[in-house]
Amino acid sequence: MPHLLLACAALLAAAPLLPSLAAAEKAVPYAQILGPIRLWTGAAPGAIGERPQDIPTLTPYAPAGQPSGATMLILPGGGYGGLAEHEGTGYAEFLTRQGITCYVLKYRLGSAGYRHPVMLQDAARALRMLRAFARRDGLDPQRIGVIGSSAGGHLASTLVTHFDRGRPEDPDPIERESSRPDLGILCYPVISLGEFAHAGSRRNLLGENPDPALVRNLSNELQVTAETPPCFLWHTVEDKAVVVENSLLFASALRRAGVPFSLHIYEKGAHGLGFGRPDRPAPPWGDQLVYWFRERSFLR
Repeated sequence: MPHLLLACAALLAAAPLLPSLAAAEKAVPYAQILGPIRLWTGAAPGAIGERPQDIPTLTPYAPAGQPSGATMLILPGGGYGGLAEHEGTGYAEFLTRQGITCYVLKYRLGSAGYRHPVMLQDAARALRMLRAFARRDGLDPQRIGVIGSSAGGHLASTLVTHFDRGRPEDPDPIERESSRPDLGILCYPVISLGEFAHAGSRRNLLGENPDPALVRNLSNELQVTAETPPCFLWHTVEDKAVVVENSLLFASALRRAGVPFSLHIYEKGAHGLGFGRPDRPAPPWGDQLVYWFRERSFLR
């Protein structure tokens, strides 16, 4: 039985956060959905209601075969106003085929009345949970990645530059875990909220007239340090929605800070391709991502 399907009796102290997995103990196809899992047992901090959009959740996807030991947090894009399924479930289906245990985050959105720091709060909580789950399930707590596309790429780039190491004295065992990903994958990401910003994402994240200091703080090319984890980035020159300068700026910042990275700029392709579809093929970034995983020993 895959480690992800262990009975709740074997969970760590955070077990009350999880639904029962007993129904998932039978044989399942790859990428079988288990969950969703609420990030907090009660109302999420800062919740403005009890609607579905006020409840951030994780949906897990388990590899059918032996897990590789690696785990991925998936942050779909959508301009901080929606969540694109092909950048959530679609990525989980690809990554589970590589043996990676995946969790897709439904984070709170500007279209539902939320603003920063709520989105980062949800992503950081999710990353901490994945590290705790890895310890619980016999996976590797030092191989926890994050992948995000477009505005989800902005949230992922925020997480890799605005993490903390956890609070050892916190009564909640999840909050004791680090929110630092071990690597980041940024797909045609929104990075800068300045000259090259995607206006809709910035508005949904920060409102109409944000404080310039906050704009700078969340222009993540300005926030890279030597502690930022290694990153894989890809973008297309033809992208008119989120211009390629976003990835170039972030890669340049990684280079200056001495952080390892793999940058892939393709000539052709519109915004939001994900893995593509028959009428909108995507570049071969998935193959190159798996190669990079092996270079970094994320997959062994």
